[in-house]
Parts: sequence; C-alpha cells; structure tokens
Amino acid sequence: MAVIKKFKIETHKGEETIVELKNISVFFNKRQILDNLNLKITKQEILGMLGPNGVGKSTIFNLITGLKNPNYGEVIINGIDCTKLPINERFTKFRLGLVPQYGGVIHDLTLLDNLKMVSEIHIKAKELRDQKINKLISQFEFESLLKIKAKDLSGGQKKKLVIAMALINDPKILLLDEPFAALDILTIKMLQEIILNLQSTEEISVVICDHQARDLLNCVDRAIILSNGRIIASGSPKEVISDKDAKTQYFGDEFNIN
Repeated sequence: MAVIKKFKIETHKGEETIVELKNISVFFNKRQILDNLNLKITKQEILGMLGPNGVGKSTIFNLITGLKNPNYGEVIINGIDCTKLPINERFTKFRLGLVPQYGGVIHDLTLLDNLKMVSEIHIKAKELRDQKINKLISQFEFESLLKIKAKDLSGGQKKKLVIAMALINDPKILLLDEPFAALDILTIKMLQEIILNLQSTEEISVVICDHQARDLLNCVDRAIILSNGRIIASGSPKEVISDKDAKTQYFGDEFNIN
C-alpha cells in the first residue's frame, strides 16, 4: 500500500495536552501490565500504539474510558483528574468516542436505525438529531446503504458505520481499537483517509491501536511502542522504526513502511 502520510496537514496541530496518563501502574491478579507508564496525547494528534499481544494497549484504552482504574497513578483529561470518574461521565463530560474491535452495532437494525438509536442517546432535540445523521450519511456516503441491516453489510461498511456511530456525540477524543483488522487493502486505505479527514475537518484527537503496523504508521503523527509494560520508543513513524529498542523488541531489522 502507498504511504498516505504525505497528504497530511501538519500545521494545524498544537501542543496542548488533552489526555495524560501519569505514573500509571496496572496489575491483573499478580501480573503487572503497565509499569509506571507516562503518556501524553496532544490536541488534534493522531497517535498510534503498537506492541505484542498482552502488552497493555487495550488497557490504555480502558484507562481512558474508565473501564479500568489504575492500581497507581492518575488519568487526566483536559487538565482534570478523572481517575475515579465513572464511564458515562467521562464520555459525556470529555466527549470520548470509542470504536471497539468487535461489535458496536445492532445486527438486526438497519444502518439508518443504528444511527438513530445512538443519536437518541446523545441528542435530545429531534431536529438536531436529524441534522447530525444527515451530515454523517453524506460524510460516509451511506445513501445507498440506509435500509440494509448491519448484519448484511461488508466488513468495511460495518466499520464505517461503527465509526459514524462513535461520532454522533461530536467527540474530541476518538479511540480506535484494531480498525484495520481483517480488511482488504482498499478498505484500509479508505479508513486511513477517513481518519485523516477527522483530524483535519473535525479537529479530533485520534488514538489507534492495531497489529497492522504498516497500515497504522501510514496515517499517524506519532507512534509509541510498548514492551513489558513500558513505552520503549516514541516519535514519528520513521523515528520509531529506526529505534534500536523497537527493532529488537518489536519490528525486527527488515521492517519498513515504504
């Protein structure tokens, strides 16, 4: 796949921190998942997370959303310590959006009814709900799919629907868990372009976790490599793939994104 990062707009992002994980340690039973981890996500940044299975990538998502509380450390969003805040408060107060790896849709509802269902949760006024849904239909080119049940959509169409549903509440932070898994090359490229457009037009901070390293690195500003509960490399895609520790513990010597 061609590298698409060159089409990105780099000048619009600031250095304002929107999410900070501070001195985070997490244990499952007696196994340590994250070890005094520190991570900052800046406003309107696309951040990618890479690492072997079980290294803590999904745990970071769970910490941000409130599905998991750290054993030690703080979760700070927009400068506010929300470590103890419940899930619903985080999603509404800080406008979080989550695209899970699996599920996210009601399979027996049509594409349009899935959008309506989520809009009724987040938007009180019917006129505003209709406006938002119509905008998403146009943005994601859903016009010909509105009456099709979610279970009958292709993998790429279903993924687009889940992303659109996550955008109903106008999130400022969007978390994408394995968005490129089990998709064909053209569909992955389409999703990469959607992610880039969300950054530039909606001013959203996007965090992507995926095992498809090349696909992830082709659409992020910065990537982190996790190993043994710590961040062992952080930087631009070119910087992380040339990092000695990242090569040794994750990429290997032959990996490249060209």
